[in-house]
Amino acid sequence: MTAPEVELRAAWHQVAGDGHEQQLQALLARHREPHRRYHTATHVMWVLRHVSALLAQGEACTDPAAVRLAALYHDAVYAPAAPDNEARSAALAVQAATALGWSQARLQLVERLVLATAAHEPSDADEALLLDADLAILGAEPSDYTAYLHGIRGEYAHVPDGAWRAGRSAVLRGFLARPALFATGTMRREREARARANIATELAALAALSDPSS
Repeated sequence: MTAPEVELRAAWHQVAGDGHEQQLQALLARHREPHRRYHTATHVMWVLRHVSALLAQGEACTDPAAVRLAALYHDAVYAPAAPDNEARSAALAVQAATALGWSQARLQLVERLVLATAAHEPSDADEALLLDADLAILGAEPSDYTAYLHGIRGEYAHVPDGAWRAGRSAVLRGFLARPALFATGTMRREREARARANIATELAALAALSDPSS
């Protein structure tokens, strides 16, 4: 078991208690799929770490366990060419919460949290916590951001370069058009400026690759 998987196991037991080992192993196996380059157990580990850090900073959250379970499952299904990764991941998260005996209200919360990772536009504090943790890489140090880019491009290796540049640029411009990339005060203070700088740098690099005279 890798170090990130050890942390995922610890988070699982924090949420689920003892038992349910079969579900945990199935989840870990999904994050070992060979096509994954960024959306691995390491990414989930960092999302969980950021969730814990934001909670320690006093960011609002109505159900930390539900947020952690959603973090564990938010990329359980990851097929770059598929349009329904978040919906299928949410279904798996609901199955896990059901097996844990959680209430219907908590099942709905977990489902909503995972589904929110599709558009990354939070509607409440719980979603803000999870989505900021998921997008924290945007505001990482440049070397870590570059590693993230290589991972993402590797997962989309089936997309031709021109289509990749166009699609990726559209996503990045959409992020920059937002009034704020992060919803929590902590992440805005700590990562907003660097995230915008990282994105602007990537956009410039993509534009240069698109220009045959550069």
